[in-house]
Amino acid sequence: MNNDYQAWVWHGGDGPLALQAQTRPLPQPAAGEVLVRNSAIGLNPVDWKVLDMKVGKAPGVDGAGVVVAVGDGVSHSWLGQRVAYHTSLKREGSFATHTPLEARALMRIPVNLSDTLAAAFPCPALTAWQALEKIPSRPGERLLVSGAGGSVGHWLVQFARARGFVVDVMCHERHRKALTALGADGWFPGPLADGAELSPALRNYYFATFDAVNGKHSQRLGDTLRANGHLVSIQDRTDSWPCPPFGRALSIHEVALGALHFHGDERDWRQLTRQGEQLLEDIADGTFVSEAIITRDFTSLPEQLEALKHRNFSGKLIIQVKETS
Repeated sequence: MNNDYQAWVWHGGDGPLALQAQTRPLPQPAAGEVLVRNSAIGLNPVDWKVLDMKVGKAPGVDGAGVVVAVGDGVSHSWLGQRVAYHTSLKREGSFATHTPLEARALMRIPVNLSDTLAAAFPCPALTAWQALEKIPSRPGERLLVSGAGGSVGHWLVQFARARGFVVDVMCHERHRKALTALGADGWFPGPLADGAELSPALRNYYFATFDAVNGKHSQRLGDTLRANGHLVSIQDRTDSWPCPPFGRALSIHEVALGALHFHGDERDWRQLTRQGEQLLEDIADGTFVSEAIITRDFTSLPEQLEALKHRNFSGKLIIQVKETS
C-alpha cells in the first residue's frame, strides 16, 4: 500500500461544496478495527445534514471495498475480504480512498454482488429493516409508508411485502409506478401540505404507519392508526403523543441506525450484520431489488453531495473510487 491516502475533509463552510480534497498519511487500524480500501461510496442525506459533526474529518457513513489491514484482536481472516459497512457519524468516514472502522460493523459481500450495489445498501436498507423490526409481524395487516419515494421507502416497501403486510404509500406521484412495481398496493399524494386535512380514507385505518418526512409530519399521521397501532418515525420524531391518553393506545417508535455506534453491544452488532449479510444475499439472488444506480467519479464527490441535498435527480448516487496500490 501507499503511505498516503486521499480524503474529502470538512473544515466548515457553506454546504457540501466546501469539502476540501486532502492527502493524508495512511492510518493504521487500532485494536478492534480494520482499514478498508474503498471501491464504492454510498451517498445519503445524513452525509450533508450533519457536516458540522465532522470538522477536521472525512464525512460519509456508507462504503464498500476490501479489508487491507487489521488491528489487534481482529482475525486475519478479514484480510482481503470484500465488505460493506455503515460507520459512525463521529469517526473518519467513507469519503476517502481508505476508511478505518470497527470490525464489528463489517458485512461480507456475496461473490455475485458488485461493490457498487453493496455500497448502496447499508444506511437506507438497514434503517428500513430496523423500522420494520419495531412492530409485530402480522401478515395481512395494512401499513402506510409516508415519504416512500426515498431510499428507505424503496427498501421498506419490499421488506414489508416479504413479511406478508399489505403496503400503501404516500409520496410524490413520480414515484408511484416504481413503488407499485415493488409491491405497493395503494397510493396517496404526499407529503401532506401545511394545514391540509388528512383524507377520510386514511383515518383510523392502519395497523402501522412509517414516516420518513419529519417529526411534525409523523405527528399529523397519528390519526391514520387504529386502536393499538404503531407510529414509526424514521426522520426526526414527534414532539408529543399524537392522541389523548387511554384513547387509541398507540405505540410510538423512533429509528436511528447510528444509535448502535454509541449504545449497542456485541449482540446488537451481530444481529445487525448477520441480517445485513442475509439481505445482501437476497439482493444478489434477486429477492430484493436495489434502486437505480447513478455512478460518479471520486473527484466530483462534493458536487454530487450538493445534488443530493437538492434532490434534482432520481436514483441512488454511488461514488466510484479508483483502486490505489
